[in-house]
Amino acid sequence: MPPIERYLAYLTDIERSPNTIKAYAHDLKDWFTYLEQRGLDWREVRLEDVGEFVAWLRRPPNTRDGQVTVLPTVEHHCGESTVNRKLSAVSAFYQHAARHGVDLGELLMTWQPAGRRSTAWKPFLHHISKGKPQRRRAIALKAPKKLPRILTVQSAFRELMSLSSVGLG
Repeated sequence: MPPIERYLAYLTDIERSPNTIKAYAHDLKDWFTYLEQRGLDWREVRLEDVGEFVAWLRRPPNTRDGQVTVLPTVEHHCGESTVNRKLSAVSAFYQHAARHGVDLGELLMTWQPAGRRSTAWKPFLHHISKGKPQRRRAIALKAPKKLPRILTVQSAFRELMSLSSVGLG
């Protein structure tokens, strides 16, 4: 599909990691598979469709056709971080399409007042736009924070020995 090819070429041109490009390609494949199953045009989806996409992603792949009801006790197929990455890929794709003349309205983004971020990070030239609304993704799952792995003495010793055997230690 030409818009996807243009977007992936753009990511290559701005030197995104090959792994990022590959992940985004898979994420967009999931999005367009979902749209095809629902008979939706990618330029005319609504925010509710994105919410249903999240539910679709969380279902086991063999039940995504809607023929089987999944019990709430079934473990989610995609975790929160994976779903958020997929939503980020879809959102970035739509932003790219909008910059290239595709009329999408406010499809995947919502206006929120500036300054309501949960971090201290501020974009470049924040002082110019701090009183204006900012575009942000409308849907995101709350992902649990992962604690850092604890390195045991034995694993640290093995790592040190492997580094010294190749001449790095």
